Amino acid sequence: MCGLCGELRFDGAPPDLAATRRMRDAMAARGPDHAGLWSDARVAFGHRRLSIIDLSAASDQPLVDAASGCVLVFNGVIYNYRELREQLRSAGHAFHTDGDSEVVLRACLAWGDDAPRRLEGMFAFALWDPRRGELLLARDRFGMKPLYLSDDGVRLRFASTLPALLAGGGVDRDIDDIALHHLFTLHAVVPAPRTILRGVRKLPPAHVLRVGVDATRSQRRYWSLRATRPQPLPDTGEWLQRTRSALQAAIDSHLQAADVPVGVLLSGGLDSSLLVGMLAERGATLNTYSIGFESVDAQGERADEFVYSDLVAQRFGTRHHQRLVRNAEVLERLPHTVARMSEPMFSHDVVAFDLLSEWVGADLKAVLAGQGADEVFAGYFWYPLMQAARGTPLQRFASHYFDRDHAEWLDFIEPEHHVPDLTSELVDDALQQPDADEYLDRVLRLDVTTLIVDDPVKRVDNLPMAHALELRVPFLDRALVELAASMPPALRLRDGGKFPLKAIARGLLPDLVIDRPKGYFPVPALHHVRGPFLERMRDLLDSSACRARGLYRRDALARLLAAPEDPGSFTRLRGSKLWHAALLEWWLQTHVDGAAP
Repeated sequence: MCGLCGELRFDGAPPDLAATRRMRDAMAARGPDHAGLWSDARVAFGHRRLSIIDLSAASDQPLVDAASGCVLVFNGVIYNYRELREQLRSAGHAFHTDGDSEVVLRACLAWGDDAPRRLEGMFAFALWDPRRGELLLARDRFGMKPLYLSDDGVRLRFASTLPALLAGGGVDRDIDDIALHHLFTLHAVVPAPRTILRGVRKLPPAHVLRVGVDATRSQRRYWSLRATRPQPLPDTGEWLQRTRSALQAAIDSHLQAADVPVGVLLSGGLDSSLLVGMLAERGATLNTYSIGFESVDAQGERADEFVYSDLVAQRFGTRHHQRLVRNAEVLERLPHTVARMSEPMFSHDVVAFDLLSEWVGADLKAVLAGQGADEVFAGYFWYPLMQAARGTPLQRFASHYFDRDHAEWLDFIEPEHHVPDLTSELVDDALQQPDADEYLDRVLRLDVTTLIVDDPVKRVDNLPMAHALELRVPFLDRALVELAASMPPALRLRDGGKFPLKAIARGLLPDLVIDRPKGYFPVPALHHVRGPFLERMRDLLDSSACRARGLYRRDALARLLAAPEDPGSFTRLRGSKLWHAALLEWWLQTHVDGAAP
């Protein structure tokens, strides 16, 4: 798990090593174990390494193959690297390291563009092939590892974080108005290839991109998710057996692909508790970590799940670690969390994730977590609402998911930034794609392949890696996701959602954990739009920078500030519209206004 960056020149000039070094050093937190730099006449690569597999210097990057001259920078982990290494050895490839990075390099030498399809894991990489004068860029199926791009026609730059590209310089920082529409409609999700900045793009998940020194390029998708029923259709018992087997295989592979200890983030919910229980069945001795927040007052909502995480830790005898965060610490932490955001993120629990990652990262380099299970196994409250709704596919989706309808967005954003309702077009097109049997199949496929990439998958990389912590998510294992996508949606929706997971957990986990209502981490200091939190938002939105930027209509902001806790001030998914506006402004002031050079 690392940070990568680089530059490819199209004009015959040498690459800008100083800019590459700035990009690399902007990602120092992602890889404290080694800093690498490599260049030739047209290309420069930078790399920061977090050593988890093959801790020796032999796996430091950039990684160069002497015979071909090919050079690799890689971020991520390949869970099947041992099997691939044996296949490649049998085909005559010699290995000089014990790591997964060299497996990626030799896989590309052996299989070219087909290599990413053979990789099981989370990854982004860049391979320079001097024989073809081409740069190969690739990203994993679910976008768990980011890859940001900036192309001004003279050069292409790439990096693992958007702020690293800004550190390199020469990036158009104007707002992308279409991305602005996505951001405020899909609660901070800006699907690839766009970002909130005009000059920065993202390689889409499950894609490879080839770029030549003459600026020619070709991009293709190497994997797509089918959501169709197998024939003959398994009965419920067989679905459950397949689910348990696929999840166990994912957990085993995620645990074994490491030469350092691996812990578990134990929230106390079904998903992380199931990981702990299935690992304990294998005889693993586990370190588990839980975080909670104090309530706003004595009568306030409970903001920790310790009663559930304690039950699980006690049942399986884990080495359990627990931390309660004070509300004052949350507010104090907000500027630091915003500074670590590669893109704007609206969810309050990013602060929790930041604090949790810092705390756990002081102990470990790698942990497992339960992210992705709700999207893969239909655990959120809006899925049955969409299923029961009437209207077109888009109407059924938008009425339960969009933060703002287009008319409200137009009323909120200044006219010079207005665009047509392109978010609806994007979602409607995705819901019309083939290879999905039922309406909810289309919804869940859109979620797991597009929406989840920015929330929560972006957090899974961004915040932990800011503290040199690799977070692994077995519920987004390819085989498990493909299995779930082939299930009838009704099976996943049963029993309030996530029925297959609840069923295989029965008898392993305490019933209290399985049958508890779905939890949404409130972070009370931010959940209630009042007090110092409200005043901080007021200061941001009244600032001279915000006024000069001219994104928001002042009358719309005034209405939100006058009634921040009225029902109309919250989105369909219970987010604060005021916080959305303030967070984007805060992110822009932090990363764009003062970005250098």
